[in-house]
Order: sequence, then C-alpha cells, then structure tokens
Amino acid sequence: MAMTHAAPPDLAAFLGRRSSGRASLELMVPDVRCAGCIGKVERAVQALPGVAAARVNLSQKRLTVEFHDDRADPAGVVEALERLGYPSTPYDPQKARAEHDREGRALILAIAVAGFGVMNTMMFSVPIWAGLFGQELGPATRTLMMWFSGVVGAPCAIYAGMPFFRSAWRSLKARRANMDVPISIGVLLTLAISFSETVLQGRDVYFDAAVSLLFLLLIGRWLEHRVRARASS
Repeated sequence: MAMTHAAPPDLAAFLGRRSSGRASLELMVPDVRCAGCIGKVERAVQALPGVAAARVNLSQKRLTVEFHDDRADPAGVVEALERLGYPSTPYDPQKARAEHDREGRALILAIAVAGFGVMNTMMFSVPIWAGLFGQELGPATRTLMMWFSGVVGAPCAIYAGMPFFRSAWRSLKARRANMDVPISIGVLLTLAISFSETVLQGRDVYFDAAVSLLFLLLIGRWLEHRVRARASS
C-alpha cells in the first residue's frame, strides 16, 4: 500500500512585510522560558535557508522571522522548531493572552497542591527526624510514618511537577536538554529512592524535600509569569 505524507501547512497568508521590505513571520512559541531557549531557537532558525534574521521576544514568547523575499519558507521554520522541541503557531494576540492566562491558572493550582503536600508531609517527617535524635520511635512506627509521608508527598510531587515533566519530555523527544530535565530527573529519583528506603525499612526518606523543592520552583516560575505579563502589557 502506498505511503501518504501530510502536506506541510500553508502559512503564506501569515507572512507580513517589514519596513526593510523583507517578508516576515511572527510565531508564538510557548515553551521558550530562558536565555538558553532563546539561543537555541534563534540559532536553529537563522541557520535555515532563506532566513535573514530571527529574534525572540521572551516576555511575549513571540518569534519574529525575516526572510529573503525569494526564498521565504514559513512552513520550514515551523517544522524546524517542532524538531527542536518547541512547537509553534502563528502569533495571535488574543490566543497569546488566553494561553498566558491558562498557564497562570495551572501554575497557581500546582503551587496550591505543592503547598498542601509540604505542610502535610512535614507532619509525618518531623516525628521521623525526632526519632534520629534519641526520641522514642519504634521501627514499626517509623516505617508507618515513612509510608504516610510517601502516600501524601508522592502524588503531590507528581502533580506539582507536571509543568516541569512535560517540558522535559518534549525536550528529550527532540534529543535535547533544557533546564527542566535535571529538575525532573532529580525529583523522580528522589521519590524512587525514598520509596526504596521505605520498603527496605531504611533510615532516610526525602518526600518532603521533593515537594518543598517543587513548591519553591513553582513560586519562582509564577513570579516570572507575572513579570512577563507586566512587561508584555
């Protein structure tokens, strides 16, 4: 049976014209988050045939591409970004605002879940710490506290870590690493080691540390989100 391939999207209608006379394309790239992302995107796009310049506006997550008129290939830019792990769509101010609001709500919910996890995991971690300093805490009670800490902390960490996990997975699928990859690996390894220690009745578990780390990182990401919104406005 003959193989059929989807035709590349026709983005010619989204081409504009700069004051220099060059054809241009504006794309929304939601996963651009840092200077490293900007550098990777701009270098990859500028290396494409027919591209004269590429600039990323981080506050608006907008990529502006200028073409040499005789070789404008907007679909090639979108495909290159997809391969790089940065999916994009034609820039629409209304869609950009809607995406920004959706991201803000998701971050607030993740912060709330992480905060809940921190408070309740600490409730079980403090007795474990007290047992390390000669306080009365038998092995069975200690293991029970570890399980309680894991039952509360692990689901909260998984949910609160989804913004980082999704970003890291997209980056790894493109055979690249962004700043969310080490965060995700660290959190998942911490949870795995903690469950291993719990099952083997070990001495230390780190469910509280994993959730606390995510709580602080999410606060930082939400503050960045607010600063970008203010800069964009």
